[in-house]
Amino acid sequence: MTKSTLEYAKQLDERDTLRRFREEFYLQPGSIYMDGNSLGLLSKRAERTLFESVEDWKKYGIDGWTQGQHPWFELSERLAEMLAPLVGARADEVIVTGSTTVNLHQLVATFYQPEGKRTKIVADELNFPTDIYALKSQLRIHGFDPEHHLIEVKSRDGRTIEEEDIITAMSDEVALVILPTVQYRSGQLLDMKRLTDEAHKRGILIGFDGCHSVGSIPHAFSDWDVDFAYWCNYKYLNGGPGGVGGLYVNRKHFGAEPGLAGWFGSRKDVQFDLLHTFTPADNAGAYQIGTPHVLSMAPLLGSLEMFAEAGMEQIRKKSLEINEYFMELIDAELADFGFEIGNLRDDVRRGGHVCLEHLEAARICKSLKEHGVIPDFRAPNVIRLAPIALYTSYEDVWNVVQILKEIMDEKQYEKYTNERETVA
Repeated sequence: MTKSTLEYAKQLDERDTLRRFREEFYLQPGSIYMDGNSLGLLSKRAERTLFESVEDWKKYGIDGWTQGQHPWFELSERLAEMLAPLVGARADEVIVTGSTTVNLHQLVATFYQPEGKRTKIVADELNFPTDIYALKSQLRIHGFDPEHHLIEVKSRDGRTIEEEDIITAMSDEVALVILPTVQYRSGQLLDMKRLTDEAHKRGILIGFDGCHSVGSIPHAFSDWDVDFAYWCNYKYLNGGPGGVGGLYVNRKHFGAEPGLAGWFGSRKDVQFDLLHTFTPADNAGAYQIGTPHVLSMAPLLGSLEMFAEAGMEQIRKKSLEINEYFMELIDAELADFGFEIGNLRDDVRRGGHVCLEHLEAARICKSLKEHGVIPDFRAPNVIRLAPIALYTSYEDVWNVVQILKEIMDEKQYEKYTNERETVA
């Protein structure tokens, strides 16, 4: 039986050790969701824990801070304990708080300490724009011109960043390095351990944006000695739109004064003393700023239950296998239509999505939606397609390739303009 048959896809589904989790999610009839790397789907467990928190509010009012099924006062710490194994950290090194950009501002405000000629920050030119905006903003606050003090490592091919080029940029003028774990367009997975080792050899602190990897690949932030990291919880972790983010701070930095202090970063036993002298928590909890967004955190409680049951090793195993199958089908069925796979093929260098490039990418995405396939467009020419380990089937992947073939065969995309929609 050849790999390009529907029967083969169904056989793969029968052997899928994670297939039971598919029933946990609200999958819409007639739709194939391929955008879980932008926003994960709602699960029944996430819905349950959200409603449980609403019920706590309804029943207890202000006493919900310390009573109910999910008391709010230490909810961030409870979630951190559940999340820590996914990022390879100790529970006290993780906190669920803020959002990606707010957490980046907090961490840079704390760990960017320009001194002498060490004033520059290294990033890369392919990173998601919000990180660059934040870094430029922090440089201006310190009185530095981003044009001269932000080093954006160049890509050789417009898709990937070579680790050698990042290491070369780590000069004695650099105070801080901020990089993505996975490039958001091409899905390139960077070698975090190597980059951390090289930064530390040069006396440079290094932090990672894990938005496109947490929940998709295993991490070992503590073992790698990463200084800090930050991420959102609404993509692969299915925490809900606008869900609260997460951050990691290596325990060797505990005791550092947070750059942006706020009352929820206080040590818990003195927080409600309400003194004007800030006593930061002696763990990652110190990096909280304001009151936690309880109803935006609650769905993550249910979602993380499934990750604990499935295990990150099994999730990564299926993710690699289903994406490999996807790429093999694309090679076999779509090679004559001008598609090119823009992500790296080596397992250790790719994240959780397929980067499919085409000159008519925006039009093709619109046509896919007409067929019930939910993709993701990224300018200028990328169709991101993400089979998610917990809820995407091999049959889904087979069907997407067949739909793409039909769209291209019949030139159905030509009725659309090759421009992105308001939300791409």
